[in-house]
Amino acid sequence: MAIYNSNGKELLDVEYDVIPEVNDLIDGMRVLSTDRKSEDEYGVFLLEPNSKISCYVFDEIFIVGRTTGFDSLVEAIEAWKNDEI
Repeated sequence: MAIYNSNGKELLDVEYDVIPEVNDLIDGMRVLSTDRKSEDEYGVFLLEPNSKISCYVFDEIFIVGRTTGFDSLVEAIEAWKNDEI
């Protein structure tokens, strides 16, 4: 399990080819799932402290999108697959 922190725009102190995996922590939230759309863009689904789900969209280590407050992982993944994030 790796622990990552961000400044809201990118992951801090990591190499460009690092991709968070399930059970890693990002900003104190556990990674529940990941999904890749292209060579560089991928979504990371996180469990918030309030039991809601967040999705961070990454291009390498840069956060290019973020949505919070999903009620379930399924809802968050559907939004990701429908390009709503």
